[in-house]
This record gives sequence, structure tokens and C-alpha cells, in this order.
Amino acid sequence: MSLQTAEQYEENEQYTQAYEEYKKLHERNPKDLSILERLGHLSMLLDNKDEAAEYYTKILQSDATNVLAYEQLMDIYVTTDRYKYYVYRGNMHSVEHQLEHAINDYKKAVNCAQEDKDMLAARFVLGTLYEQTNNNIKAIDEYLKVIDHEGTHEDVYIRLSNLYLKEDVIPSAVEVLERARKSGFDTTNVKEMLSDLYLKNGNPEKAFEITTDELTKVKCLLDMDKKDEAIQKLNQMEDQYSHIAQFHSLKAQYYYMTGDYDKALECVAKFDELEKNSPLTYQMRALIYEEKNDDYNALVNWGKYNLVRGNKDIAINEYLNAYQLKNDDLELLNTLAMLLEESGDKNHAMEFYEKISKLDENDKKSLEKLAEFRESIGDYRMQAEYLLKLYHLDKRNSTTVKKLGEAYDKLRNKPAAIECYEKFLEIGKGSPEYSKIQHKLEKLKNSDTQEDEGFLDKFINWFNKNKM
Repeated sequence: MSLQTAEQYEENEQYTQAYEEYKKLHERNPKDLSILERLGHLSMLLDNKDEAAEYYTKILQSDATNVLAYEQLMDIYVTTDRYKYYVYRGNMHSVEHQLEHAINDYKKAVNCAQEDKDMLAARFVLGTLYEQTNNNIKAIDEYLKVIDHEGTHEDVYIRLSNLYLKEDVIPSAVEVLERARKSGFDTTNVKEMLSDLYLKNGNPEKAFEITTDELTKVKCLLDMDKKDEAIQKLNQMEDQYSHIAQFHSLKAQYYYMTGDYDKALECVAKFDELEKNSPLTYQMRALIYEEKNDDYNALVNWGKYNLVRGNKDIAINEYLNAYQLKNDDLELLNTLAMLLEESGDKNHAMEFYEKISKLDENDKKSLEKLAEFRESIGDYRMQAEYLLKLYHLDKRNSTTVKKLGEAYDKLRNKPAAIECYEKFLEIGKGSPEYSKIQHKLEKLKNSDTQEDEGFLDKFINWFNKNKM
């Protein structure tokens, strides 16, 4: 009994003997997909399609993306079972990311189903496919048809509820989970989801009745304005729950409700340590600063909140409003410059980089951005000024020296360009552009332009004397 023997039988077209040898090998190693594939292939050759289907199904149990197995199963069922044919074709199209084709296949599978369980299974998959293509309304329709029959499962209710939530139809999301409980799915998962929805829907009393989660109970108490009970419970939970971010957000909510805004901010800081860069952090801070009448910090945090949520235009607007109140915050200026540049408003962005460079003369990034921008619009004189400032900050930066030389070259200031190129060759050994600059320097030196020795040093001295 060996693989070589089986392969030899197959090569000799002794398919029955080859099949028996592969079967023995399969018994020894039932998870070997290559053996399963040979058994499926030989079963097809021997016209034993039922066994072939079993082998190809086993392949899919281990490798759900095996296109060959789907194709073989489609061949098996194309004339005998149209339901299975369309199911396997739909799965193959899903694996190949052809979701629209998969949807059409599953629609046909629904129509070909002979039994309710098959029809419901096809509708469920059809619903998931609609979800994947962001067609939530059609997905909802399919899931509703599924839960109208007996024999469904909990996941359908949960998916349906989540879709209603995505569509911002909270009452319907609540109704679906209430229906799930009545249908026998009174599980912890369903109850906790439902309690969260009750809270979102402004019904903390109902949420409190069904939740078993201690933090959710505290949230319910706060929403019912039972602040004393809430803080008592939070104090009792301190040792067990202080490592959980939500614990600190609830404490922040309590202190916010009682007007102790400084303590609320302390709790938000602890929340942020455990859950970095959460939108809730910035939302809580913004609300607290509003109550403290600190409009600047409120606007900055609303900006951060919207930025984390992906609302970049709204974030920029909040930051610009904050800038009107305080125009010397370098962090805010850098954020605005970056966001405006990312949004394509380069001219506006450069205004802020200019402000940054004036507030912090050692800020290299703003000078680099300003130099790049001036070069992009052909203003080489201003480009050279910014590059000269960069050179003053770091005289060993070969890239700055090279760019400065190129700017002077474009300005036809050959003495300055020559001095910069010579400086580059002195400090830029190993640069991939070394030979290119050597060639440029030779070309400049061979021109008839009179050199002004020490031009760069003179310019630096002038810059130092006139430095603001």
C-alpha cells in the first residue's frame, strides 16, 4: 500500500485498483486533501457521483476556498439537484469575490429549494451577501422572511437587529430582539444587546430589568438619575473593575452629572489610558469643557472627536473656530496645516506653516513644507530663503544643501550655487546623487560667470544680523 502504487494504477488507467489504493491511503491520513481530490476524481471517472460528492464536500470542510471542489460539485449536481448546483456556484462566486453573481445564484437556489430548511438556509446566505454589498434594506427583507419560519437560529435575529441599528431604526432593532426572546432565544447575548438598545432608546428601566452586566446596571442607574446608587455601586466595584475603560467613563459621567468637572476630567484621563484615541474620550472632554465655559478646549476636543470618527471637514471647521480664540497653539497650528494639506487646500495650509515657522524658528518641518511649496509654484527666491533657514539650523544636512544649490542654480546665482554644490560634495559622500551634483558643479565652473567666493557665508552672516 503506497502512493506510488496508486499513482501507477492511475497512470495505467486501472481506475478501480487506483481508487482502492487511494482509499487505503485516505484511511491512514483522512486530512490529506490531495488524496481526497484523487478519490473524488476517480469516483467521477468510475461514474460514482455520490461518493465523488462526499469527497469534494470533505475537501471544502477543510478548505472552503477550493474552487476545484466547487466546480466538481457543480458538475455532479447540474442535472440532478439544481438547488445544490446554485448553492455551490454561489459559494464559488463568493470565494472569487464576485458577490453580484453569488447573489443571483442564491436567488435561484431559493426558487429551486424543495424543503423549507433549504429555502431558509439559502435566504440566510442571500441576506449575508446583501450585507456584504451594503444593500441593507434587501438584507433586512431576507432576514425577515427567515424569522417568519420555525427552525431559524439566534444569529439571524442578531444580524437583523444590527442592520436596523445601522439604518438608525432603533425601535425596530428592539422589536426584533424582543421577538427573539419570545421565540426561545432568551440568551445572555440577546439580553445584553437588548439592554444596550433600551438605553439607546431612552428606556433605562427596561434595560436594568434584563441586564446581568454590572457596568450596564450602573449606566442604567445614571440614566435614571439615581446618582447616589450609581456612585455607591461604582465604589464597591473599584477593585474588580478599575482595569476596564468603561468603569472610568461611568465615573466621569457621574462627576459630570454632579458638577465636579475636574474630577470628571481625571476619570476621562484614566479612560484614555486604557482605551487610546477613542471618540468617547474627546466627546466627554468637549462636553466637560463646555460646562466649564472653556470654549477653546471644547472646540479642540470636538475637532479631535470628529477627526477620529472620519469627519475631516467638520474637524477642520472646529479647529478653525478654535484658532479664532487662540492663534499661538503650535499643536493646533500643526494639526490645521496637516489637515488642510491633506484635503488639498495647500495655499491655506501654507499660511499655517508660515505662522508655525514664525512662532518656532527651529521648526524644520514647517520650513521644509514652505520650501517645497515655493518650489512647486516656481518661486525659487522664496524657496531659497526657507532652505537657507533650514541650513542655518543644520549645516550638515546634505539634502538641504543640495536643494539650496539647485534653487540658486535656477535663480542663475552661480556663485552661490557653486558654493552649495561644493559643500554638498564635502558632506554628501555616499549620496545616490553625488555624481549628478559633481557633473553640475563642473558644468557651472566651466561657465564664464565670475565667482563670488564665500557667498553662502556672507548670506548666513547677513541672515544672523537681520534675524527677527
